[in-house]
Amino acid sequence: MRLASRVDRIEPFYVMEVAKRAAALSHTAVCDPSAGGRRMLFLNIGEPDRTACTRVQAAAAAAIARGDTTYTAATGLPALRRAISTWYAQRFQVDVDPARIIITAGASAALQLAMLALVEPGDEVICPDPSYPCNRHFVTAAGGQARLVPTAAEQRYALNAEQLRSHWNPATRGVLLASPSNPTGTSIDPVELRALVQTARELGGWTVVDEIYLGLSYEARYGQTALALGDDVLSVNSFSKYFGLTGWRLGWLVAPLDAVPAIERLAQNLYICASTVAQQAALACFEAESIREYEERRGEFKRRRDYIVPALRHIDWPVPVEPDGAFYAWIDSSGIAPDSWDLCLQLMHHAQVTLTPGRDFGPALADGHVRLSFASSMDTLHQAIARMAAADRTQLARPWTQA
Repeated sequence: MRLASRVDRIEPFYVMEVAKRAAALSHTAVCDPSAGGRRMLFLNIGEPDRTACTRVQAAAAAAIARGDTTYTAATGLPALRRAISTWYAQRFQVDVDPARIIITAGASAALQLAMLALVEPGDEVICPDPSYPCNRHFVTAAGGQARLVPTAAEQRYALNAEQLRSHWNPATRGVLLASPSNPTGTSIDPVELRALVQTARELGGWTVVDEIYLGLSYEARYGQTALALGDDVLSVNSFSKYFGLTGWRLGWLVAPLDAVPAIERLAQNLYICASTVAQQAALACFEAESIREYEERRGEFKRRRDYIVPALRHIDWPVPVEPDGAFYAWIDSSGIAPDSWDLCLQLMHHAQVTLTPGRDFGPALADGHVRLSFASSMDTLHQAIARMAAADRTQLARPWTQA
């Protein structure tokens, strides 16, 4: 079968490749407690260890029971769009017109819609390196080219306005950011974010900010939405991380009002609408009791961060910048092994701990960094630290060869 050439420009999603290997290994005797082995500790996937709260589950069941499962408008349930607007006002003190909010089939669909609406074939979009790989692949899928700009620990792994201006060229159409970021867990400083938006604006371009981890911000300075910087900013968000609805595939896009009709047409043709059951259930996310539960969960993630980062540093797995959001620690592994892919495979086989190698997130820091997800129980994190501390560093530094 002859496939489209764009497929060749989409790299594998390595975090899922690692997950498949770890899952296969977890079924072998080495990880079978009944055979004297240890269970695999999965610190590789960015998925909260708690799912939908009981109110959301009950709302989904009620929607099914009353037959409220037919198509919605492509932009989503009006009540859900209003609820999200109210959430922005209450949490961030930002007025977002519900008409600007498009409910999507996960944040992935929101990013796809944004890139299809904004990117022409041959356009360039500036992205920070490291960053979440699917973001740049959505640019590629729309016919554009992601221009990755390396960042460093000294700038909290965040793109700055000076870099944006210096890398802008006649083919550049906009910038795609994330705050807080996957894989680093770090946010863009509010002053710098304002400068980035203003620079893109001056250069005649647009700004899209992936804010799917914004609800999981731990420091007041960074827990602010880019939507406060003007109605021309596009924001992508999700019910997966803060609200714990990963498999429900529900997110949203906030776009300039004049772009909504075009984005609505795209949504109508690409997937008709997001899951009606998921939308009906998500209304319960914004009830006062639900928000209290989500805030408790956010506090628990912060407690895990406050444990795992010092613990990693103590066993000489350095985290150069403390994450201020999300649930990731971005570890400088260059002093442990020369290749992060080999390191992750060695750790998986010899310590039964699964991390994510840096190659997923861009070439700049690929070989010398790994990502740890602390979206797991505190007991699992304690076990992982003990195993990583006890692991043979000589073994971990070796190139991986299948025994």
